[in-house]
Amino acid sequence: MHVVLAITGASGSIYAQRLLHYLAESPQISKISVVMSHNAEEICRQEIGGIKIGSKAVLYADNDFNAPFASGSSCSDAMVVCPCSMGTLGRIAGGVSDTLILRAADVALKERQTLVLVIRETPYSLIHIRNMETVTLSGGIICPATPSFYSRPANIEEAADTVVWRVLDLIGVANEGKRWGQLQ
Repeated sequence: MHVVLAITGASGSIYAQRLLHYLAESPQISKISVVMSHNAEEICRQEIGGIKIGSKAVLYADNDFNAPFASGSSCSDAMVVCPCSMGTLGRIAGGVSDTLILRAADVALKERQTLVLVIRETPYSLIHIRNMETVTLSGGIICPATPSFYSRPANIEEAADTVVWRVLDLIGVANEGKRWGQLQ
């Protein structure tokens, strides 16, 4: 399975880092393509000291339209934008494709591939809600970065994992996420 991970400038770098970790560990994943917005690089440095890509992933520049997943003829299986800023959400909803992240999301929607946007904002304005509706009606999945607490996470990583496990579920990657009704 080939997963494209786009990281934008919203707060929540821990989600992207934890997702990269689980994708790299999964035997289902054969390829990880990563693209970061300029703002994401700075936010990641501030929040977690920078993203560690790992050897299983390939990093692409956000202006590299030669990346394979910028074309519908490439065969990626899923794209996750994590975290997804409201600006990115709005541009995806509007069909703007002037960066690699936006073009790849446009390709995912037009090719009916799985596209998950892990939005990280609160509260939502009516514009945000309408953009979420547009992306949902176009086939995308909105997955707010809202941790769950029924598993009693002991630290920030465990809390972040509750969101990441949900994202893995949405793209069809087996994981050890704690399930409601299976807790002790």
